[in-house]
Amino acid sequence: MISIPIVNKGMKDTETHDPGWIVIDEVLGVFISFGFVSNTFVLNHIWIVLVSLILFRFFDILKPLGIHQFEKFPKGWGVMADDLLGGIYTGIIVFFIALFIS
Repeated sequence: MISIPIVNKGMKDTETHDPGWIVIDEVLGVFISFGFVSNTFVLNHIWIVLVSLILFRFFDILKPLGIHQFEKFPKGWGVMADDLLGGIYTGIIVFFIALFIS
């Protein structure tokens, strides 16, 4: 992932664990969450975008189901990995929503 060195530099420059101005990790998580359903489904059910964003933020903020453990990965890997897992969890839920309403 090209984002890891960028996140590492941001962490080093600001001397923080997860600089708030770095949002590439959230972008990754949101994009991953849409990878579990077709583009057609999203276009036909545009409300799923809002549902996905809310679910992702839930996982990003509360970090349930082991997401918190991924934060402990070294350097930029931890910053990226917890949002990756949050995106996967969101994608699974969105997938089941799509199955239910289709």
